Order: sequence, then structure tokens, then C-alpha cells
Amino acid sequence: MKGFLLLFLILLFGGQRSSACPHLCSCHGSQVNCSSRSLTSSLLPTGFPAGTTELHLHNNLLTSLPNGLLDDVTSLRSVSLHGNPWICDCGILYLRAWLLRQPFMVRSHLGVNCSSPPSLRGRLVVYLTERDLLDSCHYWYCDLALASQVCLFVFVVVQAALLVALLVFLKRFERLSKEAKRTTEESFTAEEGLRENEYTHLKDSSI
Repeated sequence: MKGFLLLFLILLFGGQRSSACPHLCSCHGSQVNCSSRSLTSSLLPTGFPAGTTELHLHNNLLTSLPNGLLDDVTSLRSVSLHGNPWICDCGILYLRAWLLRQPFMVRSHLGVNCSSPPSLRGRLVVYLTERDLLDSCHYWYCDLALASQVCLFVFVVVQAALLVALLVFLKRFERLSKEAKRTTEESFTAEEGLRENEYTHLKDSSI
């Protein structure tokens, strides 16, 4: 019984959340107006009411749409997306794919023009090719990968330099050890010869 009650409460409150008007937007029936709110891509609502038929997102600061944002809003008949500084790189692929899936009567592509990069400025997002977008992709982790490779190369070079220095030190230590051993042996031989001379001299004197 408790399980059914918990499931009912989840469905009840979940349904209320899905039909609630998103923060920073105004709602009138099935119309959701989020236009001219200085919304950025990170400030967009995570979802819209399932029964939304009109959605206004124009005149904001949107550069892309989060993946899957509009997938659950299946009743849309009108979407306004113009007046936003869309950045046409890999991040715009979701919006382009969503626009391509819409029927011609949903004129959501109107005014959805690239603001950057300069090579694509003014182009309609819906008419961009994947090659156009992939050529303009510059992800931060590509730069990170390059920096990592440079650091790895520097690390290998430093390790190689340390290994060479160690080998040189060992060679020098070996040479110094041989010289010290030879000097010691020469000194010992000289002392032995001196002692023998002294012994011979004392022996001759005693005679």
C-alpha cells in the first residue's frame, strides 16, 4: 500500500513539475514565452511543459541549445528562435538536427542564422552541412590533449637527459675509482720498494 502511495505522489508531483511554467518565462495556456529575457544557453530551463504548442525563445543570448531540450515537447506548432547569436560549431549540431526533423509548417528555422565563426556568419543553421560545422569545431579538450602531448614530450626529454647525466656520472665515477686504485697500488709498491732498500742498507751496515 505504501509503495502504491509513493508511486502516486511521484506521478502527481512529477506531472505538476512537467506542466509548471519554467523559471524566467511567462505562460498563457499552451504558449510559453521566454523571449527578450537575456537568457544564455546555460540559463535555459531544463524542460518545457509537455503540452506546449508555442515557444518563444527569440531575442536572447543563446549560442546553442542543450542536447534533448526540445525532444519531449511533441505538440509544438510554432517556435521562434531568431535574434540570438548562434555559434555554428559542433555545439549547434543538436539544433540543426532538430530543425531538420520539423515539418515545413513549423517555421522554426526562420531567422536562425549563424553569428560566428566569420566564415559562416549569416548562414541559416538548417542549411549548414556537417562538414561546415566539423571544420569549425574547436573543443577545449583538443587544446588540452595537445598540451598533454607537449608535456609528455618534455617529460620524456627530461628523463632522457637525466639518464644521460647518470651514465656520464657513472663513467666518471668508474674512471676516478680506477685512477684512485692505481694511485693506491703505485703508492703501496713505492713503499714496499723503499722498505726493501732500507732493509738492504741496514743489512749491509751491520756486516
